[in-house]
Amino acid sequence: LRYGLFFETLEVYWEGTFANNKTIFNNLAVRDRTNTDFTRNRIGLKFLVFDPYKDPEKNKPNLYSWRANNVFQLKNLIPAVSVYGGANYLKNSPTYVGDATLSYRGMIATQSRLTAKQVLITNIAYDKISTDNPEWNYLISFSRAFRNPKWSMFLEHEGLISDLYTDYLFRTGVAYLFNENFQVDMHIGTNIDDDPSKLFGTAGLSYRLDMHKDKLINKKEKIKKGANKNKGKDSRTDLKNTKKKKKAAKKKKKKDDDVIEF
Repeated sequence: LRYGLFFETLEVYWEGTFANNKTIFNNLAVRDRTNTDFTRNRIGLKFLVFDPYKDPEKNKPNLYSWRANNVFQLKNLIPAVSVYGGANYLKNSPTYVGDATLSYRGMIATQSRLTAKQVLITNIAYDKISTDNPEWNYLISFSRAFRNPKWSMFLEHEGLISDLYTDYLFRTGVAYLFNENFQVDMHIGTNIDDDPSKLFGTAGLSYRLDMHKDKLINKKEKIKKGANKNKGKDSRTDLKNTKKKKKAAKKKKKKDDDVIEF
């Protein structure tokens, strides 16, 4: 869940995973085990530090070149950069036995718009801070829209590195945008570790509650009001200048009448 706070560059994030896991042991002496609990429960704040596309005047489309708007350029590698700070809360977690109930997470997230249809995302996080087994986590994700922009695909690589557990995951999938606020996605993935080896698939959906009001509209209204205000002011000024001109013309005529001609 993501929600914007106070101003455009700040968001609050909550991430949760609630799972029911059943472990079946081949050894008859050990009973099967079922765990139902959160395997992820964290909340944090994300702040946009730098956005190369923030100024619309500097990022207007090139009206004379299709290539300039659609082909990769080196300047497109300059990413938007955000920082994140949050906390994990897992009480008596059956998944992470021995971990502290409360731990912390810090992250740097970047996003580069390579072309009009291609986006590159990279996240680097230091997780489970203050526990005995802190964890480095990185993610690299490449997304591309198809000719029909409602369809897109992605390739993703994630790494988890700690003294307790290390793994490298690879995912690929597709997403479909039903409308500007509702999207579904599906992906499959695997890892390169064999302790244990993993093959998994996921389906999900995203929905946006769009309560945003574009400030540009308000700016246009202010400009329009200012123009009308100045228009009235200019009219009054013109009227005043006209009166001055008429008065000056009368004085000149009177002066001309007083001149004696020879």
